[in-house]
Amino acid sequence: MHKLADWLEECNIDTVAMESTGVYWIPIYEILEARGFEVYLVNARHIKNVPGKKTDVLDCQWLQQLHTYGLLRASFRPDEDMCELRAYLRHRDNLIRYRSSHIQHMQKALHQMNIQLSNVISDITGQTGMEIIRAIVSGERDPVNLAHYRDPRCRSSEATIAKSLAGNYKPEHLYTLQQALESYDFYTQQCKECDVEIERKYSAFKVQVDVEQHPLTKPKKKVRKQGTHPDFDLRTYLYQLSGVDLTLIDGIDAVLAQTIISEIGLDMSKWPTVKHFTSWLCLCPHNDITGGRVIKSKTRKSKNRASAAFRLAARSAGRSDSAMGGFFRRMRAKNGGAKAVTATAHKIARIVYHLLKYQEEYVDPGQNYYEQQYRERKLKNLERQAKSLGMKLVLEEAA
Repeated sequence: MHKLADWLEECNIDTVAMESTGVYWIPIYEILEARGFEVYLVNARHIKNVPGKKTDVLDCQWLQQLHTYGLLRASFRPDEDMCELRAYLRHRDNLIRYRSSHIQHMQKALHQMNIQLSNVISDITGQTGMEIIRAIVSGERDPVNLAHYRDPRCRSSEATIAKSLAGNYKPEHLYTLQQALESYDFYTQQCKECDVEIERKYSAFKVQVDVEQHPLTKPKKKVRKQGTHPDFDLRTYLYQLSGVDLTLIDGIDAVLAQTIISEIGLDMSKWPTVKHFTSWLCLCPHNDITGGRVIKSKTRKSKNRASAAFRLAARSAGRSDSAMGGFFRRMRAKNGGAKAVTATAHKIARIVYHLLKYQEEYVDPGQNYYEQQYRERKLKNLERQAKSLGMKLVLEEAA
């Protein structure tokens, strides 16, 4: 690859176009970019050739021809520092996914021993569940003694928990439980070590805002820390990095804000308008037009992690008493749940684009303001319809 870069320099090449195939493009992309070439990473969907014999040589010649005519557009990729942070976060997500499979293995082993622990506690990886599982692996079998490990915050009583722990402790199932617990602890330790690297990377970023001069706004409600959240103050790091607090938007917590920032970066000039941004996220209709007629206008399917994060935020915002929650519930009643999620995610994406581009603070107008605005818009539409029919709309005063 370095010899290739040397040869391209000898040929006085300025720009290089390459197709994104799997992960094979990453090392050569990074090497060429480090050597000063302008590298165009092209979406394979945009460079389809005419049908016929397909070879790598013909594909390269087709890419060269399109790039010569200036018909290729480079795919979006954040800057180098953000790509490094994104790599850490994606690896951490993989670790959490691997750990989740071992949680299922522990649940399966418990069910095979007729230990119905999941019936009395909501999460077996919580304080009560893990204490009981570790005691079982250590050799404790008495249900009453195991129930003493109950955390005071647990809703189920010790007597109820003891009834669910009277199981059939078979050696093979206990061995499976022990192996799953060790794997779970291993990936938990891996996540903690990864969090140290992520925090180190956040500390190396240039600070956009001083927290002492411009402190963070207190959240509207206390956020319950989940087991997948990092141990450091993620919200403060994101505020210093971006200059705005995305967690003020209903439905976005610190973890979702971290995913969004790492995937889209901080430079919103990559997208000329907010419509380009939402189109890149596949959160807007994609019109297939033939003969001047729209035959399909559904949103495109995408594996974009930022788009998935916006959809999660939309589902969470739908349960809030905010303007975003009112919008979600109205769209759900009108078009169904799936379209309501997409519409709300589109609205949240537009807000994030605006905040990052203009460095403004988000202020929620509230559900009542949204309902009043919707009522006024509805009345204006009714008045216009009545006027077109030669009638006049008269509002009846409330008793």
